[in-house]
Amino acid sequence: MRDEDFYLDLPAFADFGGVADGEAYRSVPDAWLVAAADIVRSTEAIAAGRYKDVNMIGVAVISALLNRLGRDRLPFVFGGDGAMVLLPASGQASAAEALAGVARLAREAAGLELRVALIPVSDLRAAGADIRLRKFELSPGNFLAMVSGDGLMLAERWLKDELQGAAYRITDPNPATPDLTGFSCNWEPLRARNGRIVSLMVRTTEAAGPEGLAGLMRGLSDHAGVDARASEPQEAPVQDETLRMRAVPDRLATQVRLFTGGSLSPFLILRTLVLVALVRFARWSGWRLGSLEPVRYMREMQLNTDFRKFDDTLRLVIDVSEAQAEALKTYLAQEYAAGRLIYGLTEADQALMTCYVSDFSASQHVHFVDGANGGLALAARDFKQRQKELEQALQRPLPGGHAGGQSFDAAAKPA
Repeated sequence: MRDEDFYLDLPAFADFGGVADGEAYRSVPDAWLVAAADIVRSTEAIAAGRYKDVNMIGVAVISALLNRLGRDRLPFVFGGDGAMVLLPASGQASAAEALAGVARLAREAAGLELRVALIPVSDLRAAGADIRLRKFELSPGNFLAMVSGDGLMLAERWLKDELQGAAYRITDPNPATPDLTGFSCNWEPLRARNGRIVSLMVRTTEAAGPEGLAGLMRGLSDHAGVDARASEPQEAPVQDETLRMRAVPDRLATQVRLFTGGSLSPFLILRTLVLVALVRFARWSGWRLGSLEPVRYMREMQLNTDFRKFDDTLRLVIDVSEAQAEALKTYLAQEYAAGRLIYGLTEADQALMTCYVSDFSASQHVHFVDGANGGLALAARDFKQRQKELEQALQRPLPGGHAGGQSFDAAAKPA
């Protein structure tokens, strides 16, 4: 296997319960890089009601890098207020240009500051972390990267540290406008069908025992009725009845400015409005319009979402009942008190969805889902506070690397 084709050639798995099979993960080549991006002062933007803009910038990072370097070759993780993308060393110059371009667009089109960096995997390993991957198949030809090894958490820490991150940070005062083809955010917020949208990140500690993640997923199912392992969970927020498209999309101006490099293009505004009208009509009529087959596309959208993922931390954006939400919080609080896990959680009555569509006709598209009120970004803040409290109670850093939690070196295969 060539380093360049590492992710392309990685075998895929389709049962989400397989994320707990630590032996199946493969080490990312030393020569690869982590493209890391994070919105500065995202909490302030969230408080100002701008979380959709924050989400858009994170997905724009992924879109720009995949368009530049190949959508099937790069593993990526969307974090709500940022993104991580892994790439071979041969793409370093192109990735730096694309990252700098999105940072400029974030500033000029949305008034947000985006930190961007390229961090060698070898440097993360030298610091004691690792990055190992599996490839989860959402539907034929559409994949999400599942990550083990603490490396991305350490990369995020370095990105945010002024001194540590200085050696890796990308700065370019006048970069080219990146290619954001396929990036869109024309769907309305997804209302909670069952009562609440819960954004959750949870990670087991060594005290959870050898089963670790597999035991956690069983616990979520047994205690709160949330089965993250199901092929099509009822808690998935993207369903046919929740998918609605406005005649004039929310944040249309910001979306157009991202495409144009900061200006409002009447042509692009009209083009977007026409496209939205055509999709709405196709969905209503069921008629095929060019490469768009509405029934098939809506079905694929429900499959091709990142509402569940794993990057050493299980991250879920789920639609649950009030009773489930309370049972979930009770279970997590009890396990946290016992020292078996750390978690962060936030609730909303809607979810947000931002899309990357590379090829309608070939069914190549992925959709990024987050809670509407700060979602994963606020859950991460909640998580870090609990982690700090647990470390203080133990009077030592938690085992498992740089962010606490269980290493997969001690994890067993799922039962």
